[in-house]
Amino acid sequence: MLDPGSNQELPPIPAKRYFTIGEVSELCAVKPHVLRYWEQEFPQLKPVKRRGNRRYYQRHDVLTVRQIRSLLHEQGFTIMGARQQLEGEQVQSDASRSQQLVKQLRTELEEIVVLLRR
Repeated sequence: MLDPGSNQELPPIPAKRYFTIGEVSELCAVKPHVLRYWEQEFPQLKPVKRRGNRRYYQRHDVLTVRQIRSLLHEQGFTIMGARQQLEGEQVQSDASRSQQLVKQLRTELEEIVVLLRR
C-alpha cells in the first residue's frame, strides 16, 4: 500500500477518531485546497461532513491522503494514473476476499456432503 520509507518526513498520526482539514493538511504536508480538490478526483477519499459542511477525516482517510500524496509527488503518477492505481489495489483486495469466501464455502459444502453420505 504505502511505502513506509517514503513518508519519513511526515509526522506520526495521533490516536484520534476524527481530524479537521487543517490537521490533515499538517499531517500530510498538503494544503487544504488540495485536499478538497482530491476529494473530487478520488472516490476513496470521503471525509464525514457535519455542521456547516465541516469535514472530519478518519484515520483511514489520512492514510489514503498520504498514499495519494506519495503516488503523485514521489512516484510521479498523474491524477488519472494515481486513481487507477488506487482502484487496482481495491480490486485486488476485493478479489482476495472473494477467494477466501469461496474457499470457506467449499470447505463447508464438503463437510455437508460428508454428513449426508453417513
